[in-house]
Amino acid sequence: MTEGSVANEGTGSPILDKEKLAGGELSILPLKAAVVFPSLVMPLMITEARYARLIDDALMAGDPIILVAQKDPDKEFPAADDVYTVGTAGSILKMLRFPDGSVRFLAQGLMRVKIEKITQVEPYLKGKVQPVEDIQSKGVEEEALVRNIHEQLKKVVQLAPYLPDDLQVSALNTEDSSKLADLIASNLNINTEQKQEILEIFEVSERLKKLTFLITKEIEVLEMSKKIQTEAASEMGKSQREYILREQLKAIKRELGETDDHTMELEEFRKKIDSADMPKESREAAEKELDRLSKMNPSAAEYTISRTYLDWLVCLPWSVSTEDMLDIKKARKILDEDHYDLEKVKERILEYLAVRKLKSDLKGPILCFLGPPGVGKTSLGRSIARAMGRKFHRISLGGVRDEAEIRGHRRTYIGALPGRVIQGLRKSGSNNPIFMLDEIDKIGQDFRGDPASALLEVLDPEQNNAFSDHYLDVVFDLSKVMFITTANMLETIPPVLLDRMEVIHLTGYTDMEKLAITKKYLIPRNLFDHGLNSDNLLIKDQAIKKIISDYTRESGLRNLNREIGTISRKVAKAVASGETERICVDIKKVRKFLGPEKFQQEMTERKSHIGVVTALAWTSTGGDILFVEATKMPGKKQLELTGQLGDVMKESVKAALSYLQAHGDELGITRREFEEHNFHIHVPAGATPKDGPSAGITMCTALASVLLNKPVKPQLAMTGEITLRGDVLPIGGIKQKALAAYRAGIKTILLPRRNESDLEEIPREIKAKIEFVLVDRVSDVLWHALGIKMETKKQVRKKPAKRTVAKNTKKSKRK
Repeated sequence: MTEGSVANEGTGSPILDKEKLAGGELSILPLKAAVVFPSLVMPLMITEARYARLIDDALMAGDPIILVAQKDPDKEFPAADDVYTVGTAGSILKMLRFPDGSVRFLAQGLMRVKIEKITQVEPYLKGKVQPVEDIQSKGVEEEALVRNIHEQLKKVVQLAPYLPDDLQVSALNTEDSSKLADLIASNLNINTEQKQEILEIFEVSERLKKLTFLITKEIEVLEMSKKIQTEAASEMGKSQREYILREQLKAIKRELGETDDHTMELEEFRKKIDSADMPKESREAAEKELDRLSKMNPSAAEYTISRTYLDWLVCLPWSVSTEDMLDIKKARKILDEDHYDLEKVKERILEYLAVRKLKSDLKGPILCFLGPPGVGKTSLGRSIARAMGRKFHRISLGGVRDEAEIRGHRRTYIGALPGRVIQGLRKSGSNNPIFMLDEIDKIGQDFRGDPASALLEVLDPEQNNAFSDHYLDVVFDLSKVMFITTANMLETIPPVLLDRMEVIHLTGYTDMEKLAITKKYLIPRNLFDHGLNSDNLLIKDQAIKKIISDYTRESGLRNLNREIGTISRKVAKAVASGETERICVDIKKVRKFLGPEKFQQEMTERKSHIGVVTALAWTSTGGDILFVEATKMPGKKQLELTGQLGDVMKESVKAALSYLQAHGDELGITRREFEEHNFHIHVPAGATPKDGPSAGITMCTALASVLLNKPVKPQLAMTGEITLRGDVLPIGGIKQKALAAYRAGIKTILLPRRNESDLEEIPREIKAKIEFVLVDRVSDVLWHALGIKMETKKQVRKKPAKRTVAKNTKKSKRK
């Protein structure tokens, strides 16, 4: 578009062909927040390519252009209705192009025109215009108006700093009253609408009257502005005078024995120090800082820093504790009300309360809730606080990289504050709250320090009774605080920090557990959140099971809660609009509310293929299934691995291939199969990194399936580490993997025999649907997966001939 600046009167106006102007079709250039008046020169700038083309076309044809203001300056590409109908015909005096494509040029207004009709919209506006002549009376009234405007202009130039000094001289030298009005209007500080209004007044005397009114208003505004500035300057002098008088008043009060605000504030701090019941060291530090504060001038910059430090010291709950609710049965009832199952966690909390009831000075435990997202780790912390009758405070550690977030900043820094631990204690108002340190496995570190190292002191029961924050620089006892941390995985937690915590595993939920939680917690909560009740919405059990199996695939409950919320919103809409009062959601209506199914039971429908084996994996979000694919092709014994496999996983493939080569005779695989073929193993979802030893038997089975040209039994999955001797070693995450297999429709799982004890944690619901086969050797795996039994060939040692033995005997006798 275009931008305008201060207009100036032109010298030597170009000759205007009025006949061409009236009869021809001319280009129209919209202006943003600018009005060009006749006989005046204005610098303009264009940034759009199509308006640069307009300028080029007008210069090539030697035609004038119509300069007209936009009604809305924020509109990027104005249409015919977005520009005023009265503008100015202008010519281009100078033009300059810039490397960024913009064009700057000087445009001189020639005369007023009225747009009769828009004839073209793209690529730029064109239209037919009619020139408009000024209507001049040349009478006494017009002369009086001109003289009055000259007098007013003199005042405006004196008051307004934005007007050039030579404007008055230019106005005195302008004899044409029409040009005079246009000159002053273009320089006056008025908005675009007012300038356009003056441009549309064709009668000169009326134009001068309108201009007189605007100049008079501008003079009033400028005089008021000057008055305000004068009063502000005097107010500053008054403030200095009041400061001096106030200081004198303080001296008089001191002579009379009266106290001032500063003295009252110091007395208030003394009372707070006495009532805070601080330890001896902290009290000495507070009294020392108070003595230092009393000697400072309240206007000094250091005064605020010292006062803030004292305020933190006296407001901390040094001796304020909440009384623990030690009724075991009542605590159990509260925990059961808030969460379904999670027996290990509930039992651990009840054990702590029981010991706390017998031993009052028990130190707070350091617990770590480990589990996939959505299983209720954070909400469980709030439930524990409610069951124990303690205050709850949550600190999110995800992405924290600065050690000062834990220990605070030293007071030498501007804007220093205590760390999050001390801040949390002040917010909770007690020295024995429950602190939830959320996402402790996602702490980072950089040049500002290691927050995990700072947490070593916080989470150590033997040290946190003397925790020192950098800002406070005094000891605070954290031994009464119960710290609960949450994590999705242990691998990213430093071992020294992990050693200080008691890890409690929260695994995912089975479908029956999710059904019970949905009915008992999720549906009532969503009904309340959406203003509904049980009379408005009923979701049948079969519908809930369909949502669990076909619309969510997770260890936790977050997506399930979102889907229930989606149904609740749609029902709320129907009830609020009066369409219905009650909706019963069955299997058919689930698809109507939630759309097509998001997940399919792929294992139940998947056919067995040669070289494809289902593996079980464990991730930070819970268990999952993987498909290991193997194939062979003519080549020279090369091995290709794809699918973003980690080093450990690659070594498992090599160990599996070496085992099969060493025992090829027992499996009926010829040596030529290995020497004349290349092997390729791929694990789909190639964008996701994968690693770990638990896919060892899966890799071995996939290669054996390809070499023996036999498919794996359907609906079978496996997990276990392999050795070169053919032993199957134990792995971790058995419950999470079993849950993933259950969700995917697996019917049989091959597990290392050494993981037999882990089967005790598997829910009965899963054990009833899945057969767990325990294996010791790779031969067991191949038998259950492929139906192949390895045959061990007995090596017969040849006996030497009798005759040879006899000769040797005779010779030995002779010797």
